[in-house]
Amino acid sequence: MPRVSDRPLTLLRAAWVAPICAPVLRDGAILFSGDRIVAVGSEKDLAREHAGASPEDYGDAIILPGLVNAHCHLELSHLTPPPNVKSFVDWLAAVMAPSSQPASVGDSVRAGIEESLRFGVTLVGDISKEPQTARAVLSESALAAVSYGEVVGMAGRRHLFAPRLTAALDASFTGPRLRTGVSPHAPYSVDRHGYRACIDAARSSDIPITTHVAETPDEASFLKRHAGPFRRLWERLGAWTDPPEREMNDPVEFVASVPLLNFPLTLLAHVNYCSNSDLGTLRRGVASVVFCPRTHAYFGHPPHRWRDMLARQVNVCVGTDSRASSPDLNLVDDLRLMHREAPEVTPATLWEMATIRGARALGMERGWGTLAAGKDADCVVFPATTDDPLREILDRPVLPLAVWADGRKVFTAAR
Repeated sequence: MPRVSDRPLTLLRAAWVAPICAPVLRDGAILFSGDRIVAVGSEKDLAREHAGASPEDYGDAIILPGLVNAHCHLELSHLTPPPNVKSFVDWLAAVMAPSSQPASVGDSVRAGIEESLRFGVTLVGDISKEPQTARAVLSESALAAVSYGEVVGMAGRRHLFAPRLTAALDASFTGPRLRTGVSPHAPYSVDRHGYRACIDAARSSDIPITTHVAETPDEASFLKRHAGPFRRLWERLGAWTDPPEREMNDPVEFVASVPLLNFPLTLLAHVNYCSNSDLGTLRRGVASVVFCPRTHAYFGHPPHRWRDMLARQVNVCVGTDSRASSPDLNLVDDLRLMHREAPEVTPATLWEMATIRGARALGMERGWGTLAAGKDADCVVFPATTDDPLREILDRPVLPLAVWADGRKVFTAAR
């Protein structure tokens, strides 16, 4: 057990504690010292050893690590999913429209932070087109984040690339709970040279990188033939000038050839279209994949191959995407959808995807993802009354009773 400092001690008690890195504990407790976990174990033992700790007794409940939403766009939290969209590109055009832009990016990010914390998420992988604004807000909040600055620049918009990359790399707001990252947006908005520049920058700065890939089948026709809806979108924008060379590969093979999949801090968003060959490519690399179940359902994609990825030892985690394609930022509702569609997968595996696997994908597993001594004092408390509490939460539409972040209670449900 680490040495207990002279900082105030808090003892959280509940019928169950799920460390994720160890079996679920009956009548367990967590001891916080300031913003760090000191110990996880038997409530009786910890209460006896630290009689002066301030108690928080949640009774019939389970305490889990703060949840990890590995892929979101907090600055789109002012939106709702457009109804009756005919295609992904139509949706993208609607989201890009001036009428869909927030009156204040900062206010939209604040709304997304509040909603995330209320649903038990204490760490996010957030992608932002305006990273300076988003990071300023995040740095003042209780939410931990990897803030990926979004980079675009191809064809007639290639001039946007350099300033976007500079903004993405700005580390002004980094701190213990905020890390900088870079996000070359997608193969239909960043060319091969742009991806390589982002990888070089990420490697030099030792920061994580993420990209949207294989989100839609139209990516392949654009890469190989410069055809399809993405080509028409570029023409609609009046920016299909000086286009990049055509590629020989499908999207997953394209990012592998850049090469992106052997960079250890890589997170691939979506990968909704994944062939057997792509599965082999992912298995040979070290990149993680983040699956966004309710956004996937909104667009009507075919069944995702996340189970096949897990079977091949790919680190798969879960995210909500944005309020523009999902009804809210309740990450547990994404787990519940997966649980209904794949009941053979154990609840423990699903909860790993929303905790330690997400933290690992973001390069933040040293502080987040499990309840263990030395880690950040982040946790979420759900009501639980059965002997299978991890399954119970997935079977019932329960909401958090309380959320702790950085050793502070940041949410308590109304009684």
